[in-house]
Amino acid sequence: MLSSRAAVRGLQLFTWRSLSTSTCLQEAHGKEIATSSIDCSQPQYNDRLDTPLPDIPYVTKFNTEQSKLKEKEKGPWTQLSKEEKLALYRLSHRQTFAEMKKGSSEWKTVVGGMFFFLGFTGLVIWWQRVFVFGKPPHTLSEEWVAMQTQRMIDMRVNPISGFSSEWDYNTKQWKK
Repeated sequence: MLSSRAAVRGLQLFTWRSLSTSTCLQEAHGKEIATSSIDCSQPQYNDRLDTPLPDIPYVTKFNTEQSKLKEKEKGPWTQLSKEEKLALYRLSHRQTFAEMKKGSSEWKTVVGGMFFFLGFTGLVIWWQRVFVFGKPPHTLSEEWVAMQTQRMIDMRVNPISGFSSEWDYNTKQWKK
């Protein structure tokens, strides 16, 4: 009974979360801005270098100040100040090309994560060698390998193209 209640609660949280994040518009700093949505049939705003003109402007609903600026935009642009031109640009676009091209320091996080996981893997391997694996078998010791090699030579194991073909039985040395 407890597990079914937990499942229902988890489903409720999941559906609430999906409904709360699926809106196409969100309010930020007192203005509604366009964001990408899951529904690809609606026009979306994207800041991308390969598509300089997004489907919809960045700011979709204007306040009174922005509405006045949009009306002034319809007139001659020589009467607009540099700040007004910049404000008009920011109504249509969130970032400039220079801001989009600016590098980020995300690579530091990626490299740090790689080093963390490499170190963690090294610790796991060390722990396994010390506490999980036993001592190597005696058949891997140098003396045992030398005795086994001599035994194979004495038995003439695979004398045509194999192990014994590399041994010179007259000089009792490996062929060069």
